[in-house]
Amino acid sequence: MWFDARVPETIDIDQLLRHHGVHVTAQRLSIMRALSARPHATADDLTDDVRAVLGTISRQAVYDSLGVLVDKGIIRRIQPSGSPARYEDRVGDNHHHLICRRCALMFDVDCAVGEVPCLIASDDHGFTIDEAEVIYWGLCPSCASCPSDTTPPTRPASRSKR
Repeated sequence: MWFDARVPETIDIDQLLRHHGVHVTAQRLSIMRALSARPHATADDLTDDVRAVLGTISRQAVYDSLGVLVDKGIIRRIQPSGSPARYEDRVGDNHHHLICRRCALMFDVDCAVGEVPCLIASDDHGFTIDEAEVIYWGLCPSCASCPSDTTPPTRPASRSKR
């Protein structure tokens, strides 16, 4: 398995897809490149980015490709409460996320404490725990410094940084 499979230009995306048994198509290559350039993108974001490169692709083709890539562990799907699903190519390291309630700015946050799963459940009920999914919510410095902004903090849709 390829860990931390962000897709830098030095990695052959074709080879990554083939390694996971995924048929290589122009659409999948474009989706992977778009996702590498825009971490935490929604399917709609990626559809727009891929259309800008390929000219045409259906929203369903993007969703289908994302589903295959997630199922194969090449990318990760996250769905913060109140937000559409987002996708990222940082996989295999059990990192967490920090999201601004107002503007949806999103950052990756390394493991909370220690080794995977980073948190210890008070009662594991006999499970072998291998992952903890954590989302930190708050206001980014920009939103926190705008007291005149009367927009109530929410869990908005999509804006992202690594």
